[in-house]
Amino acid sequence: MKLHPQERIDEFVAAGWWRDDPAWTWDALFRARVTERGDGTAVVDPANREALLGTPPRRLSWTELDAEVDRFAGVLHEAGVGVDDVVGTQLANTVELVVAYLACVRVGAIVSPFPMQYREHELSTLAPVAGLRAFVTVSRFGDRLLADEASSVGGFPVLALDGPAPASDRVPAAVKRHPSDVVTLCWTSGTEATPKGVPRCANGWNVIGEGCAAAPALTADDVILSPFPLVNMAGFGGVLVPWLLTGATLVQHHPFDLPTFLGQIARERVTYTLAPPALLTGMLRAPGLLDAADLSSLRVIGSGSAPLSGWLIREWRDRFGIEVTNFFGSNEGVPLISDQHTVPDPDARAAFFPWFGGPGLTWPNPTSAGVRTRLVDVESGADITSPGRPGELRVAGPTIFSGYWGGNGPDSFDEQGFYRSGDVFEIAPEDPTMLRYVDRARDLVVRGGMNISPAEVEALLMAHEAVADVAVVGYPDDVLGERVAAVVVPSSNDAPPRLEDLVAALRAQKIASYKLPERLEIVEALPRNPVGKILKRDLRERLRGAPPESLRG
Repeated sequence: MKLHPQERIDEFVAAGWWRDDPAWTWDALFRARVTERGDGTAVVDPANREALLGTPPRRLSWTELDAEVDRFAGVLHEAGVGVDDVVGTQLANTVELVVAYLACVRVGAIVSPFPMQYREHELSTLAPVAGLRAFVTVSRFGDRLLADEASSVGGFPVLALDGPAPASDRVPAAVKRHPSDVVTLCWTSGTEATPKGVPRCANGWNVIGEGCAAAPALTADDVILSPFPLVNMAGFGGVLVPWLLTGATLVQHHPFDLPTFLGQIARERVTYTLAPPALLTGMLRAPGLLDAADLSSLRVIGSGSAPLSGWLIREWRDRFGIEVTNFFGSNEGVPLISDQHTVPDPDARAAFFPWFGGPGLTWPNPTSAGVRTRLVDVESGADITSPGRPGELRVAGPTIFSGYWGGNGPDSFDEQGFYRSGDVFEIAPEDPTMLRYVDRARDLVVRGGMNISPAEVEALLMAHEAVADVAVVGYPDDVLGERVAAVVVPSSNDAPPRLEDLVAALRAQKIASYKLPERLEIVEALPRNPVGKILKRDLRERLRGAPPESLRG
């Protein structure tokens, strides 16, 4: 199933951005790695698997993994799964998740991963939209009976993959696939609305995966530790595809547990991993935590999903010799990468992204090839070409999807065919070859007619030693329209920060006065969706009409 029009596929292939080559499909890439790597370690289970699933952790070579993929492909075939059928999956980061994905690809099916946090409500809402032909999960995960939950939704067979794939009498015949055929149907984050399906092909994913592999310079000798769920852009573009392209070893981790995470880095000699900014900050500030950890093998950490600070990048580099790559992306294919090769200065790397698609600009990262971007004033619709003016980032090119599944979101592309990202950037006044992230268009705080970027204020507040995590949102004001509130998870419950302390710290960084928080709320944790994004709509709703200091608990 090809969703991109043939003329676009031909254009991308002719330009060298995509490939008209069966060897570029995921099954072919995997088979090539099996041939090259054979008995080398392909995938390793989470160390705490037994506590979660009741079965001991496994590690498979490329040859062993290939055999399991063959067996489970037979199971899918017996269940009636074939070319272009959509198979839902709800699996933690385990060996079986990789088996399930590659087996779906082998029979020509489309993988539709559901986050582990989803329950019957989400499954019953999204399964009819996807048109699921089958569903793969586990019998239990912790205290949840996932196979039973999925079975209660009905409408599709549920296959429990609790360990080694069972043998099958019906081995499917080899299927002919093109790298422009759809391989995944992921779901948008759902921070503001019901998730929408995002179909993507191997060609589109591979362009992104090449760039994500190039940033840490991954090779077959690397060991990748994946704590992010393999269900969206971060998992597929940042982990699974780089693993397929390089033949590195993939070490799985899920759900996040810091002692297990640090233990895996030491024991497996991990060279590359990913972690959100709040976690990286928390590890740096936990007394003695990293002094007792063996991080000697680790050389690069990928981060994103929230603003980074220059302090964070500098601390990891100066204390441990570990570089931090700043990623910005979306399931729809927005691809921005700020790494140590292109942006060596930590403060600049935290704040700016190389302007992929900027007029007359070229970049060494392969993902930038063919990307075209516009910055558009959200009020007038005019193109922005001068620094310091915020506008919506719109993107076209070989990384961008073709449109939402089932035709949802018809206004997602503008009249020139650019994807409307909803993300606000500006051309950096300090360096017009760079873009600076401002915020989601809907998350901007408008105080007395002045636009305030919560992301900017959050990045500055994260450098305060008393702040473990923070979200900045607007709350209603009769005079100014909105005022600024900082919702903070303190580093220590014994000594939470005071508003005046945070304001003083911001003033010391010479921030404009209208951006200063006028309200502080202390919480134990920020509300997040299944892939870790802060649910700012929940915070705004909770702040509306609520007295100060009312959100704790």
